[in-house]
Amino acid sequence: MWKPEDNLISAEDLHGLLGNSQLVIADSRSDLLDRELGFRQYRESHIPNAIFVSVDEDLADPPGRRGRHPLPSKERFADFLGRSGISNESHVVVYDAGNGMFVCRLWWMLRWLGHERVSVLDGGFAAWQEAGFETATDIPVPKPTEFSIGKPLTRTVTAEEVLNHRGVLVDARAEDRFQGFNETMDHTAGHIPGAICSPFLKNIGSDGKFTRDPKKFEGVAKDSDVICYCGSGVTATNNILAMLVSGYDEPALYPGSWSEWIEDPSRPKVPE
Repeated sequence: MWKPEDNLISAEDLHGLLGNSQLVIADSRSDLLDRELGFRQYRESHIPNAIFVSVDEDLADPPGRRGRHPLPSKERFADFLGRSGISNESHVVVYDAGNGMFVCRLWWMLRWLGHERVSVLDGGFAAWQEAGFETATDIPVPKPTEFSIGKPLTRTVTAEEVLNHRGVLVDARAEDRFQGFNETMDHTAGHIPGAICSPFLKNIGSDGKFTRDPKKFEGVAKDSDVICYCGSGVTATNNILAMLVSGYDEPALYPGSWSEWIEDPSRPKVPE
């Protein structure tokens, strides 16, 4: 039975799985300002047999009124998974550079399609390197398979549902962006009224690994109805994973997040 703690895996445990026929390793390194950086890093060095998954190309539709990283259709994503060699029997392990900024988007999207056996490499590629494990430069060619869409293990909400929400709304962006002092990504600064700021970087300890201390979500009761958002539905998934492994029920995701919210001038904002 899959347990919340199985959503994270150590470099040592992943190393022990190498060679397992059901294992698929996915490299999701990325950069918000340089869309090609992740693939360049992957090409230079990656975990053996890892495939590359682009946050911008593979895990999102083109930016528009639905936000900067709108979710693709489930059918399009399932087709991508099959072409990438990921089946319903696969144990997928996903990693990024180590700061947790991008890695949870793929973790969450697999759960969105009903796939439970997906783990985030705790500490990312940095933890793998620090453990002294081998790396590779060759790019594997996946064997295509079929991925069938299942019942979602996650929840999504629309902007209208956020507007009428009476639970807890958690914003994963940095405090300055939340307050509207330093907006570097979107055309309007601020946050959704009633939201609390819990930057995703608070989930990562000094060793680059997820902390499992529920105190970092102080003020959020375990039985709260929680919705997570961020700038575009990427780092909010980090908060979802962090809350899940800290003993909370899995929060819902507002996929469009702030970058969709501000596309409708009638939606309230702080500051106005």
